Amino acid sequence: MNAVGIDVSKKKSTVTIRQPGDLVLLPPRDYRHTQSSINELIATIKGLDGETKVCMEHTGRYYEPMAHWLSAAGIFVSAVNPKLIRDFGDESLRAPKTDKADSKKIARFALDRWTKLRQYSPMDETRNQLKTMNRQFSFYTDQKTAMKNNLIALLDQTFPGANGFFDSPARSDGSQKWVDYVYTYWHVDCVRGKSLSAFTEHYRSWCKRKGYNFSAGKAEEIYRVAIDLIAVFPKSENTKMLIRQAVTLLNTTSQMVESLRIQMDQVASTLPEYSVVMAMNGVGPTLSPQLMAEIGDPTRFTHREAPTAFAGVDPGADQSGDHNRRSNRTSKKGSPYLRRTLFLIMDGLIQRSPADSPVYAFMDKKRTQGKPYLVYMTAGANKFLRIYYGTVRDALKQKGLWPDPESDEVTPV
Repeated sequence: MNAVGIDVSKKKSTVTIRQPGDLVLLPPRDYRHTQSSINELIATIKGLDGETKVCMEHTGRYYEPMAHWLSAAGIFVSAVNPKLIRDFGDESLRAPKTDKADSKKIARFALDRWTKLRQYSPMDETRNQLKTMNRQFSFYTDQKTAMKNNLIALLDQTFPGANGFFDSPARSDGSQKWVDYVYTYWHVDCVRGKSLSAFTEHYRSWCKRKGYNFSAGKAEEIYRVAIDLIAVFPKSENTKMLIRQAVTLLNTTSQMVESLRIQMDQVASTLPEYSVVMAMNGVGPTLSPQLMAEIGDPTRFTHREAPTAFAGVDPGADQSGDHNRRSNRTSKKGSPYLRRTLFLIMDGLIQRSPADSPVYAFMDKKRTQGKPYLVYMTAGANKFLRIYYGTVRDALKQKGLWPDPESDEVTPV
């Protein structure tokens, strides 16, 4: 048994090789992330006698190239949750935090969990790609919100309330009617500088050109409102530039968000649990890929409590002797991105109130009991994940894709 512990950083990795009996075959050594250095590491690992397993933490994106390179070379690689490594005992009061100490600890962890290490697979690459896309989707969504708020703040100086003229849903490319409207009518004087009939005809032509429905009543409503508004900024080329730049940036970001949304759904559709997740109440082509991206491979969870712990929506425990606290805060030790997705799902269920959803019924019961918002939303997320785990597990078992719990293909989370 040769346990290879690798502490991965951005430009190099620190490697330690140990055997049972606290025997160190290779003291901590740095390998640069270059072709020659990685080939040297691969040759060293393949030159070992006996069974060899490589273990590393799946932190950020740094571990992925190393895991891919070693796995492609035919080496057993396992990427584990960093919290498991952190909680693994060192049998020492000292807790040094260095690359060398970490690689030693990872190697010791690999020896201790030898039979439970799960091998990195090509399917993990698809899931990692989906997860990266979801993080980009979240980033651009936040940027879109910021740019939308920025545009509204500018309009408050030139055309207050223009963002509230229309409630049309966004188009498939992410564009919205009110955003397109203020690109053309960026100042109140663009409207009230014309007569009502002239503005109505101009607005009619604009709707036809942009493909929007025309309403003479809406044109009159906008005109009457514009006459009574006060603009802080003058109608000038500088003001026009500010508004149109803000609109262009918002439209560009909206297009990127919608493009990512479509691509995420396409990637998620290649995963075996896609159809099962899509059929669940509360999710759809937008939230399903996000949920699958953040949960990752469901087969690595050994019981239904594991996904709730991974998401950080599991209630904590506070018991000692005769003291046993019944109400505890959630751990919040898991993925904040997953919790965000879960809360979006719960919020959708609350708004739609589906009668056939056990998750909504559970939340509604808690809400009726007078529980605070965060309490019943978190409780609903917990129940949803348990149902998710059971539903996906049963479906994958029918397809023969769920590992035997007695095999060595399962690792605790």
